[in-house]
Amino acid sequence: MDHGTDRAERGTVTESAEPGRVPLAVVVVDRDGLVSHWSRGARRLFGTPKEEAIGRTALDLLPVSGALPEERDTTSYAACDGPGPDLGASLDGGLSYPAAGRARLTAPGDGRVDVLWWAYPLVGAGPERLLVLAADAGALRAGDGAFERIAPGFALHTDFPGSEDLARRLPEILPSMSVGESARIVGQVLELGYPVLEFSQNDRVPVTPDWGVARRAERKARRERAARARAAGEPVPEELRDEGEDLEYAAVRERLEFLNEVSGRIGTSLDLSRTIIEVSRAVVPRFTDVAGTYLREQVVAGEGFEDGVPDTTTMWHRVAVEHTDEPGRWDDVVPVGEAMPFPAHTPFFQCMTSGEPVLVPRISEEMGHAIAAQFEKRDIRPLITGRSMLVVPLKARNVVLGFMILLRHPARPVFNDMDRVTGAELAARAGLVLDNARMYTFQENVAETLQDSMLPHIPPRMAGCDIATRYLPGTLLGRVGGDWFDAVKLHGGRTAFVVGDVMGHGLNSAAMMGQLRTAVQTMAGLDLPPAQLLRNLDDLAQRLGDTYLATCLYAVYDPIASELHLANAGHIPPVLVRAGDGRGELLDLPTGAPIGVGGVPFEAVRVRVEPGDRLVMCTDGLVEVRGEDIGVGLAALCESAAHPAASMDDACDTIIRALAATGAEAGRGGRKDDVALLMARLGGIEPDDVAEWRLALDAAEVSRARAAVREQLHEWGLAKLVAPAELMAGELVTNAVRHSHARPVQLRLVRGDTLLCEVDDDDHELPTLLDTGPLDEAGRGLRVVSTLSREWGTSRTKAGKTVWFELTLPRR
Repeated sequence: MDHGTDRAERGTVTESAEPGRVPLAVVVVDRDGLVSHWSRGARRLFGTPKEEAIGRTALDLLPVSGALPEERDTTSYAACDGPGPDLGASLDGGLSYPAAGRARLTAPGDGRVDVLWWAYPLVGAGPERLLVLAADAGALRAGDGAFERIAPGFALHTDFPGSEDLARRLPEILPSMSVGESARIVGQVLELGYPVLEFSQNDRVPVTPDWGVARRAERKARRERAARARAAGEPVPEELRDEGEDLEYAAVRERLEFLNEVSGRIGTSLDLSRTIIEVSRAVVPRFTDVAGTYLREQVVAGEGFEDGVPDTTTMWHRVAVEHTDEPGRWDDVVPVGEAMPFPAHTPFFQCMTSGEPVLVPRISEEMGHAIAAQFEKRDIRPLITGRSMLVVPLKARNVVLGFMILLRHPARPVFNDMDRVTGAELAARAGLVLDNARMYTFQENVAETLQDSMLPHIPPRMAGCDIATRYLPGTLLGRVGGDWFDAVKLHGGRTAFVVGDVMGHGLNSAAMMGQLRTAVQTMAGLDLPPAQLLRNLDDLAQRLGDTYLATCLYAVYDPIASELHLANAGHIPPVLVRAGDGRGELLDLPTGAPIGVGGVPFEAVRVRVEPGDRLVMCTDGLVEVRGEDIGVGLAALCESAAHPAASMDDACDTIIRALAATGAEAGRGGRKDDVALLMARLGGIEPDDVAEWRLALDAAEVSRARAAVREQLHEWGLAKLVAPAELMAGELVTNAVRHSHARPVQLRLVRGDTLLCEVDDDDHELPTLLDTGPLDEAGRGLRVVSTLSREWGTSRTKAGKTVWFELTLPRR
């Protein structure tokens, strides 16, 4: 059609329209009720030039004489006086929701124009308040098609100087459309793009004014033919018998289309919060003007709950409130996040206990007062009184998860029995989606709880070293996996560092990880050499089953000897950042086979370190880059680990950011695997903080040991610890001299974060703590050590055993 030429000053559209398309008039009304935009289509339809329309009162330019009665002939329209109930209310600001209708407009010349109109409130910021679209219904009757639905659409290639400001609020104009669909229409609403009417059975416009103008004419003709058949005494053909069935079919079809549309818009994610928002927005404003969603407290928390009917003590969380009223109107009165029970006399309790929808055609003053009584110090009556209410249960597998309170504005038709059926079906579909999201959230919480319980809480400071760790769950393939780290305190001021990765994801991997981590802790406490520990761990994995494999890196740091003792089972190598030159280097270790392969030997190496060196151990999820050799990630790890940082935590964050950037540059698009990262700054223990003595196997050496301890503690300025340390050291030396066989007894004091005292002998029998009576001689020494020390323990060595205790250093 020729959209570029202005037509007559007023009148119906007589140009030949494309099939299913008729030009629209577009009018924008500001908050003062004045016209701020008047399209060429408005000039053609209403007869007023743009320069005369801009700035005038909209009610003067759109003088609605009344809504069209359905059964009246067009000759009787002149009897309808006064403004239309919806368009007039929209123009003067009385309606806050999208509306539509069919009416007669007074126009110059031949009098009246039969029009269809749509009114969309603009609720965002800005001076505009209302978008009005209108079309000549006479042009529709001139068409030759019978259409199921009439909806406004917009042609392509539109440009208008003022469209950008309006475009920002277009999703609010057509709230049932997605952001993408609205963005597509942005430039098509105003003058130069020729908006049109489009007929579609799949439109998503929230309000449509009529169920087919052409169908109405067709039904009228069918009635006349049936009347003539009856008057002539002839049988009425089947297709002419009951036009009511056609109307009922159309209504049912509309609701089926609505339900199918809603089903396609909800459940796009297993995230519970997002699902709640999708469900709420799916029904506003197409089906209702207000939708308040309430869920059980356990559902919101992602917890399980017992089956059974809710009662008056059940707490319900308000998780969403979607509405078409002015912004903020509901926020203070019914804030999202509030939890409350509902008493037995309310329709909400009836819905949640029966599991069936509850319909209240109009909320009376009395009911409004009863409902408002549940909201302390907040008067909700102005928001609900006079509105139609439908309460629908959100349930799945016969369990009520929550309910939705649906309210319609008093100016809209009340909810009816068909709406009750539609609401019940809507709630059933939404309930299943919410239950899926709830179960996913519940399982996710269980998995995360399991993972958190298995990950250790490592102190930031251990003997001779500072430690920082990070754990990042996988974001694509699963939030729980088999990565772990640990730091285990060993005798002699040493610390064992371990990082491992069970291959795979999910609860089974996490459970396997927990078993391996516990085994490593136990064997580390026995002071097994690194290679032997991995050998035993591999044997354990074989006994647990051959379903899973795991990699593991185990390192023992001796701060007194200034060395690392490491063994590797198929894990990526660690990085050692040298304090001298600040370079990061990958340690060359025998790779070894993963834990679980079985029958493969493991080798250990010793590496000299200096105070200030940093050891970085991680799992492969940090360094793997899709489409790249793992060497790229390892090189990035070396570079980022060497970067100076103010603290250990900052150093860990720097590594994670750098490796994430490397993945993004390579197009990784997101981390699929979980990540475990452990960094230790190896501070060492100075020689002046270590004192050692060799004692002969003679009872007289006990007094010598006590004197040596007393003298050394005074030299270190630890006079407050002399009495307990001297007493406990004497007890341990007494036991060692008594039970040793040939080798001299070794006594060592180490001043670090605590005072450590160790006694070594060549007896392999570990002492145990016994209950002792007043007259018992055996066991009294260990009882004294257990009572007075901060911590104590025993461990086997190659030559025998070590018994040790620690005392807390006094504050300076």
